[in-house]
Amino acid sequence: MMEVLSLRVALGPDVMTTVRLATGGICSLLSLSYDDGEDCKVCVTESLLLLLRGGYARANVVFSDGEALSVRVEGEGTAQGGAESDEDEIALALINALAQNVQMRRSGGTVSAVSFTFGKQA
Repeated sequence: MMEVLSLRVALGPDVMTTVRLATGGICSLLSLSYDDGEDCKVCVTESLLLLLRGGYARANVVFSDGEALSVRVEGEGTAQGGAESDEDEIALALINALAQNVQMRRSGGTVSAVSFTFGKQA
């Protein structure tokens, strides 16, 4: 598996648009269908919002190419947040519904990393 792009970002609403644009570019570069590209952007954004609400100040987003596009979104440092909210449950359900091979890691009850894949067109 080859790493295509790795982003280290400060978490904040102003960064979400930039990460979504980068995600769309990677999906296009790797020939994902339009729908999968849109779903991937939603999953990346929801993963970042989970980390932001969990109290992380920074995140790493890594896109890797292989049989499928693999994405890992991981909080950096120590979370300063609190308990999960209803928004978090909705975000987790959405990611599970849209992506494949979803894995989540928790640290102290807070989501600290989310990884998932999207298949590529033949």
